[in-house]
Amino acid sequence: MSASTSKRAGPGPRVGIGTSYEALDPTFIEALLPRLDFVEVIPDTLAVREGRRSKIPAQTLRQLELIAAQATVIVHGVGLSIGSADSWNDDYFRLLDQILEVVPVAWHSEHLAFTHVDGHFTGTMLALPRTQQALDLVAERTRHLLARYPLPFLLENTVNLLPDPPAEFSEAAFLNRLAHDSGCGLLLDLYNLECNAHNQGWAAADFLAELDLAPVRELHLAGGTEHRGLMLDIHSRLTRDSTRQLLPEVLARAPAVEAVIYEVMPEALPVLGHQAWADEVERLDQLMAA
Repeated sequence: MSASTSKRAGPGPRVGIGTSYEALDPTFIEALLPRLDFVEVIPDTLAVREGRRSKIPAQTLRQLELIAAQATVIVHGVGLSIGSADSWNDDYFRLLDQILEVVPVAWHSEHLAFTHVDGHFTGTMLALPRTQQALDLVAERTRHLLARYPLPFLLENTVNLLPDPPAEFSEAAFLNRLAHDSGCGLLLDLYNLECNAHNQGWAAADFLAELDLAPVRELHLAGGTEHRGLMLDIHSRLTRDSTRQLLPEVLARAPAVEAVIYEVMPEALPVLGHQAWADEVERLDQLMAA
């Protein structure tokens, strides 16, 4: 299968199936790659520390070249910390530059979140306050990214595990304004949407009704766990039925979507297994074709 021959539901361009790639994994090449139109590469998880900086090993870059010969590569960051008030993570740019030097990339994306405060790692991603000040900060940094790299740049809705503070915008309105003001595209994570709806006590349908789906270029699906009543953004399971059910509805209303990505963490593979991973990609592929 290739992105040029895939056939999916929806009024816009052809939509391809893909998955995340977070670790040097020869079995991935054999079991998963032949089924994929897209491979989503996560620079932060491919990198190793060399002194005070991170670097992607040459062996990993060579495997990315093999992947790029068979599927379209897109890049998804987890460590840029685009919403940190003081500064973002410059080390991330070096990792992105390494990838761009060896493989063609269709677009890149990052979470709408922050992971550092005053230079210290928070241990997880934290959702931004939905204020005009935060919107202006991220919009300015997004415009900088669009000027630095001649690639589309997408921002993803993230899970908020903390009580929702007073805000100037709803979650959907914040994303709408950010896309309009900065020129970024959107990466809509349907599992993250379900997590927030469950944890914050609102309806996913209301969010989707308010969100302008025109800038959405990529969709994420995943499965996770619950702890003490909270749905956690831990990509360690197959996609929930309720998450899958959102896919056809969103595709029908999002004309610019090009890729649907199933995310799974490499730490989950000893339990999940490569075959279950491949079967889930095939299941989502068939759902889009229905």
